[in-house]
Amino acid sequence: MPLASGDDAPTVTALNQDGEDVTLAFAEPTVLYFYPRDDTPGCTIETTQFQRERETYQDAGVSVYGVSTDDVDSHQSFCASEGLEFELLADPDAEIADTFDVELRNGAAARTTFLLADGEVKAVYEAVDPDGHAREVLLDALEDGIVTLPE
Repeated sequence: MPLASGDDAPTVTALNQDGEDVTLAFAEPTVLYFYPRDDTPGCTIETTQFQRERETYQDAGVSVYGVSTDDVDSHQSFCASEGLEFELLADPDAEIADTFDVELRNGAAARTTFLLADGEVKAVYEAVDPDGHAREVLLDALEDGIVTLPE
């Protein structure tokens, strides 16, 4: 069972698609979405929709990070092929997945999304349908008052 709403958000460090260390403490509003594999149909739909909503997420002050058990090279290729402008975190040893108690299936993270802010988990989405998920999380964050859009 993944971390639940109200749980403290752990601090995590991982390499992004450029091989740079990224440390997240989740003080600011953040979407951390786990997906099984780069360049697969469902993962591509989900990721490109987060990219499409990227500007609105930025306007609301929300950072978005994708996480899979793929390595840095795979993420770099995926970012290049899909024109991604947000960071994908490499989790080849499933350390981040373990930290968030995300289930692994055949070595890949189950599709699970966390909305985090103020150092805690605000919402958890399991068994995510990739199509429309990026918009769903954004609307929930706005509706729940976790973030607001500028006038």
